[in-house]
Amino acid sequence: MQVIKPEQIGKAYDQITHLWQKAEFNRNNGIEAHERAIKIVRSPAVENPAKAQVESEAETGSEGEAINKSVSKALDIGCGCTGRFADLLQSGGFQVSGLDVSAEMIKLAQERNPDVTFIEGDICEVALPERYDLITAWDSIWHLPLDQQKPVLSKIVDHLNPGGVFIFSFGGTAEASDHVDDFMGPEVYYSTLGTEGFIALFLELGCRIRHLEYDQYPELHTYLIIQKP
Repeated sequence: MQVIKPEQIGKAYDQITHLWQKAEFNRNNGIEAHERAIKIVRSPAVENPAKAQVESEAETGSEGEAINKSVSKALDIGCGCTGRFADLLQSGGFQVSGLDVSAEMIKLAQERNPDVTFIEGDICEVALPERYDLITAWDSIWHLPLDQQKPVLSKIVDHLNPGGVFIFSFGGTAEASDHVDDFMGPEVYYSTLGTEGFIALFLELGCRIRHLEYDQYPELHTYLIIQKP
């Protein structure tokens, strides 16, 4: 199997940005899943009612005046150019950053959301600058070389704050696999650890599995939401 490296994937996506700029592009794709992930981030009482009570009381001062809590931070890996997840996360109170290996995607994303910090880079190599309360990688890290899936996912979990949530989509195959196709035009590489492989990895990393869904059944498109304790 010829592995197409992330740098080459970026150049392939540079050629097809128009696919996401068409009027008929479904901007609702993935939104419901992300709304679910946001609810998990925002629901501390499910895990720790005492902590939730303390934080609730801390929102006001001794005379009831409002006090600003620390800003929640989110990272969109493989953010693309539509800005739909950035818009959703910002409306949910997150300070959002985006990362993409495609220079053209980053350029278009920055034009659409000038108040968002965007980074052009390969998630396999880039040093993430901080920790986040929510990280998303929707239809993106399935382009990683198969041997990079585990180290990159471990890196992502390491950059979650305690209680932080990670949502990502993948090919829900029975076993680990990879392939190349030209469905979108240029040849693009895909890889997956398989559903059981991803679950096993996150359990090994000490994470909790919050949601698993084959959201385009009978297609194998699958998404997973995990939470760091």
